[in-house]
Amino acid sequence: MLFSITANYTPQAINALMANPDANRAEAIKRLLEAAGGKLVSFYSTQAEGPGVLVICDLPDLAAAAAVGGVALAGGAIHNYRLTRLMTPDEVKPIRQKAAQLKAAYAPPS
Repeated sequence: MLFSITANYTPQAINALMANPDANRAEAIKRLLEAAGGKLVSFYSTQAEGPGVLVICDLPDLAAAAAVGGVALAGGAIHNYRLTRLMTPDEVKPIRQKAAQLKAAYAPPS
């Protein structure tokens, strides 16, 4: 299962990264993901809403994804954590088909 993770660094983490600009956070995330049975697909630094990261990863299930987030947050280096399940076009097709079947059962407020 593919996931997108975004988060912002805490002020303490930003200070630590400035003190050690050669720190490889992608490698640290890669080890965590592999320990959860997953893999790192891509890792990017971001600046929107403050310094942070955007990670694309492949994890075996939602429980592993949630656990990775818990561990990362508990470490105190990030906040504003957001986990988004990414779906391939092949995964979306049956969802659209199911929605088409259910459409007649729902009436929006009028």
